Amino acid sequence: MANTNTDLTEEDAADLQFPKGEQSSSEKTLATEILKNDVIIRFCSNCFKELISRYVLCEICKLNICLQCFSKGAEFGCHRNNHSYRLFTTNIILFENSDWTAEEELKLLDSLINYGNWGLVALELPNRTISDIKEHYNYFYLDRNSHKDMPKFEKEIDNRLPEVTVPYRFRLTDSDDPPRYASNTVGYQSLAGYNPARGDFEYEYDKNAEDLLSNIESISVDDPYYKILTDMQCSIVQSYNRRLKERHRWKKIIQDHGLLVLRKTSSWLHRYDLSITKPVYEKLIRFMRFYEPTKFEMLLEGLHRVGELKLQIHRLIQLRKKGMTTLAEGRLYLKLQQIHYENKKKLKLFRSDANFNWRATQVPSLPLRNKFVNKRRSTAIPLEIVGMPGYEKLTEDERELCANIRLVPVSYLELKEVLVAENNRMGHVKLQTARRMLKIDVNKTRKLYDFLVKQGYVGKPNS
Repeated sequence: MANTNTDLTEEDAADLQFPKGEQSSSEKTLATEILKNDVIIRFCSNCFKELISRYVLCEICKLNICLQCFSKGAEFGCHRNNHSYRLFTTNIILFENSDWTAEEELKLLDSLINYGNWGLVALELPNRTISDIKEHYNYFYLDRNSHKDMPKFEKEIDNRLPEVTVPYRFRLTDSDDPPRYASNTVGYQSLAGYNPARGDFEYEYDKNAEDLLSNIESISVDDPYYKILTDMQCSIVQSYNRRLKERHRWKKIIQDHGLLVLRKTSSWLHRYDLSITKPVYEKLIRFMRFYEPTKFEMLLEGLHRVGELKLQIHRLIQLRKKGMTTLAEGRLYLKLQQIHYENKKKLKLFRSDANFNWRATQVPSLPLRNKFVNKRRSTAIPLEIVGMPGYEKLTEDERELCANIRLVPVSYLELKEVLVAENNRMGHVKLQTARRMLKIDVNKTRKLYDFLVKQGYVGKPNS
């Protein structure tokens, strides 16, 4: 008898041994099959090798035989090599309206489980393109056109996230050589002394580098210290060359990253004011010297995308606290909130109209004047600050204040820090001092000052 498969346990090998006595055809068939995880695994009745694709079934003995044993004419037990047989193969079409064989279907499913990547799946199916594989999988498996018993997946349209913004698609537009402005124009002044015609600056980086060579003199060959002095001069020249390389490197950084027109570069960076915030990206631009332009943009765009995701998460958290559990409910809430603010604004204008104020009916000239004055002083819609940079650092009262006076959290924290520092230095802060230091709208300053006094962050002077 041939050697058994060493991967089988002793119990499995004993079950696969052929009985010495007479057995029915069904018992002989079961002797070469085992049930594992609800899957029938078949083995060759002679060499006990697992049958994966093609194999032979003896019509008389009802035994499974691998192609190797069949080609050798193996005889074992009651089986003889002149028995009639049938050939089982996976080279058959499983589904209607398909040209995929069962073997290809198995490779598709196995590779999807093992890799989860369409490119690697295509390597297992060299005769199929990636688009063909995707189309076949979607049609026969996801859309359940292969069999009615395929599992069904319900599509929840309302709970799907919006399409993700592809990052890294923005690039600098000022990396080319700038136009040649006239010397007496504002554009020329914005180039910070750069001369496009010559490709260099009026004041070079490390402008004193040439001083190293200014005092070098020729050395006579007859000088007893000729070799030492010559080596020293060569060292000075090498040092000068290193400084020239550094100067060239700085020029390349400025040109590659679009820093020649600094004003336009600064406006490009304002794109990240709400996601990365100005203090952070001002620190990040110091690392331009270590990055290629594209890679630096990828870094900023990645951080920008993180900031956008944090903004969405904060908004979802706020909606969840208000009882919303689906995106549809959240959209409806925001729409109704907008309508509420608009109606509230119209109601305030209506109440402030002098035509409906009984106290103003005595003065005929007031209604028209008050009508326009009240319209100018109408209250603005609260600012949506949820998820903005610095939002998580605010208390509930501070968030309400920032929304009502339309002040972003980062600006509020900076202004608060200024007044608290002044209060620690003087022991109190006057309203006039706050207006002089903050330099923002006087009404916002008054509300911010009163809030900080009420919360105990600053103190009023003793009158």
